[in-house]
Amino acid sequence: MSLAPIETEPEGLYLELLAGCLTRTLLGYGYEPAIPPRQPYERAVFSLVKRGFGARGIELMRRVNLDPNIRAEGRDWPREGETMIGLTRLRNLRDCIADVIRRGVPGDLIEAGVWRGGATIYMRAALKAYGDTQRVVWVADSFQGLPPPDPVRYPDDAGDRHWEWSEVLGVSQAEVEANFRRYGLLDDRVRFLPGWFQDTLPDAPIDRLAILRLDGDMYESTKVALDALYPKLSPGGYVIVDDYKNPNLTGCKTAVDDYRAEHGIGEPTQDIDWTAVYWRRR
Repeated sequence: MSLAPIETEPEGLYLELLAGCLTRTLLGYGYEPAIPPRQPYERAVFSLVKRGFGARGIELMRRVNLDPNIRAEGRDWPREGETMIGLTRLRNLRDCIADVIRRGVPGDLIEAGVWRGGATIYMRAALKAYGDTQRVVWVADSFQGLPPPDPVRYPDDAGDRHWEWSEVLGVSQAEVEANFRRYGLLDDRVRFLPGWFQDTLPDAPIDRLAILRLDGDMYESTKVALDALYPKLSPGGYVIVDDYKNPNLTGCKTAVDDYRAEHGIGEPTQDIDWTAVYWRRR
């Protein structure tokens, strides 16, 4: 896909600014848990203070400078940001949306696996920036983290323990809605599909899609989403797979490869960054 640069146009400037906000790249710094002191006495005092604050819902943090390259590639998890996918993948999403609008590819936009909602917030912003008044952004997530593996049905997920990270990955629908509202982008063209993908996606009230973005991490989540949603993707629409090359989430790649083989999909995947790929359906 070859698009003229749009960063000098008002739409592109707005979306680039929004990307910097969603990733918190604009701040130039972030926060991480405070490190306990080395001296035993100081460490004991630190532990008491931390426990006391923790009982009141206060976490001890320290300010750290960001590595802009790491943040751009989405290699860290911004504690304050609405997305962890980084600037490169957000820009790819922007270009895909701009392209389907320009070419008149019919269909809505969906992300399956949204965390704090940053990519779907960006989708809604892009539609508004480019003057699209018809498409809907679908926000599909369990809003409680990843499902425990089902190794009988999906052997590739055996041993996957990311479901134990629900405290980090399980963001409530109310919080995601609040994040949309923070940017003035929560309206009737943002629709939520709460629940496990196997329960919500097969019967989702979606007619056609122009953008299908997958960020379900596991084999099961990825394969279920493809089975349910790829048939609804319009020719000329885009599939974006967030963790296809992630060495810690190999089930995602296997699920995509299996689906492509089963359905004879020959369109080549194109790299976005160190982990994500996309292709355009013929």
